[in-house]
Amino acid sequence: MTEELVLDTAIRDWVLVPLSVVMVLIGVLRYFVAKLMRSPAASPSPDPKLVKEGQVVVRARHLRTGAQFIPAKAFKSRKVYYTNEENGLLHVPKEEAQKAQAAMFSDPNMAMDMMKKNLSMIVPQTLTFAWVNFFFSGFVAAKIPFPLTLRFRGMLQNGIDLGTVDVSYVSSRSWYFLNLFGLRGLFSLILGEENATDDAQKMMQMGGGFGANPTMSLSAEKDSLDIIQHDWVLPKMEHHAEEVLRKLLKK
Repeated sequence: MTEELVLDTAIRDWVLVPLSVVMVLIGVLRYFVAKLMRSPAASPSPDPKLVKEGQVVVRARHLRTGAQFIPAKAFKSRKVYYTNEENGLLHVPKEEAQKAQAAMFSDPNMAMDMMKKNLSMIVPQTLTFAWVNFFFSGFVAAKIPFPLTLRFRGMLQNGIDLGTVDVSYVSSRSWYFLNLFGLRGLFSLILGEENATDDAQKMMQMGGGFGANPTMSLSAEKDSLDIIQHDWVLPKMEHHAEEVLRKLLKK
């Protein structure tokens, strides 16, 4: 049986609220520091070729996820249109892929910008975690107002070893991680949609890590589209509708 705790108001005033305020202030400060460290050439106009490749990947992904809703003949023709080895939109010659990767490695501005972004993200997070771990480690800081399964214990009760406590209680260290990954919406309201705190997410979406080949997304999507097994759902819809009607009539 789980144990119910009564949280002291002093923990709210001296742990929960200060930790939340500090996380917000550090996020805002990191935004302005990253903005100052950003070089004028760090945000050039998008390359039309990269934009075109990105749109092709999105269209191919939509075809792959919605393949079961179109007939086999239509899917096969679209698949050939994207994956044809001669002129398919997703086919990337090996020479072109090697040239693109070499061009990225030879760009010194990209290495410098990546280093600045890493410094603006890693250094504040490391210092903040050390501060939280030194001053606020071991506190039960809050309680989630809804029940959770035992799988959330490791995520919400980091730093405390109390197996009899309900999973909905949150430790101070876990509260730090929840603020770290959950304040993006608040930063968007305070700093605007295009803010520097989303740089990591943008780099993941664009494959923008240093040394990453922009054409690798085309090859990866081509491989995914090649191995997909088409299964048209329309012939099965009549049986599904019949089962639903039978269940309704039984009620």
